[in-house]
Amino acid sequence: MSPLSTKRHSLAHLMAHAVKDLWPKVKFAIGPDIDSGWYYDIDFGKEKISEEDFPRLEERIRELISQSLDFKNEKVSVKEALKWAKDNDQIYKIELIEELASQGEKELGFYSVGDFKDLCRGPHVANTSEIDPQSFKLHKLAGAYWRGDEKNKMLTRIYGLAFENKKELLEYLTMLEEAEKRDHRKLGAQLDLFSFSELVGAGLPLWTPRGMVMRQLLDDFVWELRRARGYEKVEIPHITRKELYETSGHWEKFKDELFTIKTREGHFFAMKPMNCPHHTQIYARRQWSYRELPQRYANTTACYRDEQTGELSGLSRVRSFAQDDAHVFCRMSQAKEEFLKIWDIVHEFYPAFGFKLRVRLSTHDPENSKAYLGDKDKWEVAENMLREIVDDKKIDWYEGVGEAAFYGPKLDFMTRDALGREWQVATIQLDMNMPERFDLTCINEKGEKERIVMIHAAIMGSLERFISILIEHTAGDFPVWLSPIQVKLLSVTEKHNEFCDVLAKEMLDQGIRVELDISNETVGNKIRKAILEKVPYMLVIGDKEMGSSKLFVRERGKKEAREWDKEEFIKMIIDRNKDRK
Repeated sequence: MSPLSTKRHSLAHLMAHAVKDLWPKVKFAIGPDIDSGWYYDIDFGKEKISEEDFPRLEERIRELISQSLDFKNEKVSVKEALKWAKDNDQIYKIELIEELASQGEKELGFYSVGDFKDLCRGPHVANTSEIDPQSFKLHKLAGAYWRGDEKNKMLTRIYGLAFENKKELLEYLTMLEEAEKRDHRKLGAQLDLFSFSELVGAGLPLWTPRGMVMRQLLDDFVWELRRARGYEKVEIPHITRKELYETSGHWEKFKDELFTIKTREGHFFAMKPMNCPHHTQIYARRQWSYRELPQRYANTTACYRDEQTGELSGLSRVRSFAQDDAHVFCRMSQAKEEFLKIWDIVHEFYPAFGFKLRVRLSTHDPENSKAYLGDKDKWEVAENMLREIVDDKKIDWYEGVGEAAFYGPKLDFMTRDALGREWQVATIQLDMNMPERFDLTCINEKGEKERIVMIHAAIMGSLERFISILIEHTAGDFPVWLSPIQVKLLSVTEKHNEFCDVLAKEMLDQGIRVELDISNETVGNKIRKAILEKVPYMLVIGDKEMGSSKLFVRERGKKEAREWDKEEFIKMIIDRNKDRK
């Protein structure tokens, strides 16, 4: 654990101390450190807490810090631990202690600070004087089911922020303010891209005509890059017999996250949470010669996962999402070349949005081999090949131990958005296990069956998640080629409507996405509406414009209109659509 994580973990205990001082009857669940600070899940019973209580809680935490209190560690027997939990009526700790005992633990760790004692493995700072009292802030409240199970009681989760010093904390708070302005959920509604319906259900986004324009443009871009490298489109059903996932190994790992269907005849199906097992069966439809490999299948299709309600968040975490999925079936000797082709696709796609990439080589965790399919030798061969690729490319890369897929290692492409937040975007994965489980082969030069390998490639991954990142990265100011509406024609009065219609048709015929606003509102209101919609170009059409061979164009983000020759303006947009600049 890093020094900063240790401080955050220590602040979780100090906050719990302060909470118990102010609400003595509370019951504590868990309180880990997280990327930006910490949280603690607490059962307040009949008592109430609100964010209005944060100032006095913070004041109490700072008082505790100022006392230079030691964090003291001790080991006790399970029996002693249970006695402590029962004496203090800490029902959630009792459950945790009993679970640890069932796993064979004989002694359990506790940490004390001041008058507060908690079941904890640590680590913590040695003394509260190591914590800058101005480096933290209580952030927000949320509801959280105990153990993440909606059948259990809803607890109160208190989030705190913590950094090395006040300066870093203030910088983070500024970033959060900007992130709120860029929130894809707000901008998605403002730009009329997608919506959610209570009748349809949480986590099931509905895409509007404008949103579908974006999705199709993005998918077309990826397909254009894939088609140039020999990919072919396939299609698959959205449900399958569970035996497919039992064979692939997904059932054992993901069965609790699947939507399942029992037919009236008693057959059992699952809605697909991923596409790779289906694609293996397209390959398996016949025996292939080595001369016919690689086989490259591309498929943009919806997947479904039974995410818990509390984990859903806009487009970032949904129950229904589309993947721009592709799988390559090839010989091991062809795998490196196929990886490099996908590498080139990734590095052609992401610069179109201003994203700079670094690579994480995601390997298995040798201390948790049970979490992965396949033997040690196969993993070593696969990981060494990926390591060779990143070394040859001489790019910025790092290793992520334990970040591999359960069936094989992968190259994950990481990027930072305009706010400096890091995201995993594209991924390329080498799979030597699924071809083994499905007995996928080719006939080699000797006329013998040879085991093939499988490469998983997602450029955007989940389109929903990628679009959420893109909205927040651009703040909705999409590149011209990607904007659902590229030009807005605003009539001054009704007598200018016919001219607007003719001009709009001319632009539409040349592939420009244009929309008319010929409502009875004032020009000022029409302009304000177009600005909110973040349309790249606005053309106000009045007597002056009708009597001129020029167009007077107001560009997004600029107050003054610019004079354009009509043909030059149309050509400029056509060129941007082609080169995606």
